[in-house]
Amino acid sequence: MTNPHRALILVDVQQEYFDGPLEIQFPPHADSLPRITAAIDAAIAAGLPIAAIQHSAGEGAPAFDPIRDRFALHPEVESRANTEWKRIVKAHAAVFSGTDLLDWLRAQDVDTITLVGYMTNNCIIASAAEAETHGLATEVLSDATGAIHISNDAGFVDAETLHTTLMILLHSNFAAVATTQHWIDAVSVGASVPVGNLGQSAQMGAQQAAKR
Repeated sequence: MTNPHRALILVDVQQEYFDGPLEIQFPPHADSLPRITAAIDAAIAAGLPIAAIQHSAGEGAPAFDPIRDRFALHPEVESRANTEWKRIVKAHAAVFSGTDLLDWLRAQDVDTITLVGYMTNNCIIASAAEAETHGLATEVLSDATGAIHISNDAGFVDAETLHTTLMILLHSNFAAVATTQHWIDAVSVGASVPVGNLGQSAQMGAQQAAKR
């Protein structure tokens, strides 16, 4: 796609993710937060539409309680906000579900969304997968997103393995995955970010596996 009409989507960059059991582990938030703010600054400079999403689990919930301080956006994000930002509170993983985000994007003539924020293993992958069904191209900034360690009856995976795997998965079909600097460079010249495809990813995967 040449000259994509982008919007930057800030997914749940909330205080809930900066300590406690949901603290982002990889890339660590000390690294990903500055990339998120760099993307915001670049988007503002380029005049891109920006939507700030916050997740709510309802009053009294152990996490994402909308009346608790931890529901708030991180101060580094909030301090950059202006009245033109689209503000959305969601109750599901995907940013589109139960919100008017899609209508807003259509009104802005957006054809490409750029996802930054948390978590890679929940809201980022859910949003990227749903975007395809709405005919939207998706970009995911690998160093401006982040995952946690997870364990359940199905097994355990550390945050670095999880995040890296999901970036590879996303780039194989659902999104163009890039670093923040690569994306900023593309935005500055109105260019698209190269996207992978499933066929090529499968072929390269088979070649890599054969070398082992």
